[in-house]
Amino acid sequence: MIVVVIIGLLAAMAIPAFQRVRASSQDKAVLNNARQLSNAADQYYTENGVSTVAQSDLVGATNYIRVQNGVANEIYPPVFTQGVTVTVTGIAGLRTVTYSP
Repeated sequence: MIVVVIIGLLAAMAIPAFQRVRASSQDKAVLNNARQLSNAADQYYTENGVSTVAQSDLVGATNYIRVQNGVANEIYPPVFTQGVTVTVTGIAGLRTVTYSP
């Protein structure tokens, strides 16, 4: 009986710690994706002499980023504007991450 209680206490401490680590790693992966999109947008601005670009012009088999893999059901902005902060919403349905170019 004591063993069951000890295992329960260990699980009660370990599960929240695991959830925090998972959330942190998701946020870092989303931030990295936002950084890659921002860098691709910067390259697009330079090559095309514009200050806005649709995400569809950045991601695709023949574009700057071949595949954009989602991490936690996040939503990236459909349009990027030069010099404007990239805000990614809906990370695991709860969090928002911003990237300033």
